[in-house]
Amino acid sequence: MVPKIEECYALMDEFRMLESIRDHSIMVARVAELIGSSLIKAGVDIGLEKTIAGALLHDIGKTICLQHGGDHAQLGREICLERKLHEVADIVGEHVRLRDFRPEAKVSEKEIVYYADKRVNHSDVVTLAERVRYILDRYGGNDGEVCRRIRANFARCKLVEGKLFARLDYAPKDIGLMLDGRETFVTLLPIGCRPAGRY
Repeated sequence: MVPKIEECYALMDEFRMLESIRDHSIMVARVAELIGSSLIKAGVDIGLEKTIAGALLHDIGKTICLQHGGDHAQLGREICLERKLHEVADIVGEHVRLRDFRPEAKVSEKEIVYYADKRVNHSDVVTLAERVRYILDRYGGNDGEVCRRIRANFARCKLVEGKLFARLDYAPKDIGLMLDGRETFVTLLPIGCRPAGRY
């Protein structure tokens, strides 16, 4: 089942998602919605509702993992499966690292959410280069192997970017400006349907 946006927001409240993580998730969903709707206009067959829901829920396990440890992508996948949200479980489970990427294969909702997450630092749209610098500073430390894996993951994300934007009539750098002031499905809900926090 693909949850409605209101149901995603209810899950954010239920799992006491930190405000900063909510803000990040909502911006990731806005980026994913923009890319997904643009791809649909370009004739690509993807599920927009599935993409938006996967983006809103991609960090559903993060607050728990910050408090108790663990892999937040894996925990998020398990939460989705427990809630019978099978259609978004793998999107959530692979938003940090795609298990399988084939440039020649059909564009997937997983790829869109994986990419959108890498373009949002906190709640700001940034370039992949800016985001990888932040991730290296935050999680890389002096561990050469961790830094190597982070760089490899972002090299894969650059390939995903090429795959997505080969079908679009705008460039990756345009996303922030295109979202500025733009109303989206994610932000058009009445305030009572959104999770607590600032909008």
